[in-house]
Amino acid sequence: QVQLVQSGGGSVQAGGSLRLSCAAFESTYSTYRRVGWFRQAPGKEREGVADIDKDDGSIHYANSVKGRFTISQDTAKNTVYLQMNILKPEDTAMYYCAAGSYSSDYTRPKTFNYWGQGTQVTVSS
Repeated sequence: QVQLVQSGGGSVQAGGSLRLSCAAFESTYSTYRRVGWFRQAPGKEREGVADIDKDDGSIHYANSVKGRFTISQDTAKNTVYLQMNILKPEDTAMYYCAAGSYSSDYTRPKTFNYWGQGTQVTVSS
């Protein structure tokens, strides 16, 4: 099992910033390669936001957040961050981090095996 512990989030006005953290704890027999951030608003499907490869650092972003959100990692701490700037009311959702294999892809949430507990982000206009 890979345990993911999220922190950060909260409420902010439109145009503001928030940072989410996702700390990963690997077991002896379980590991991961890619970490993704996802969000789910009430009544909507889970949407991939971005992902990052732990080993080669490759990054992908959804068009809806490109230029506003930045995914990064501190490999020494096994922690992935999502810096969210210029937040909009439509960014309001429960945000989840997830860990998967080399072939995991943020556009396909089901390819990720391990999920964090979720953290609420609310952006008011």
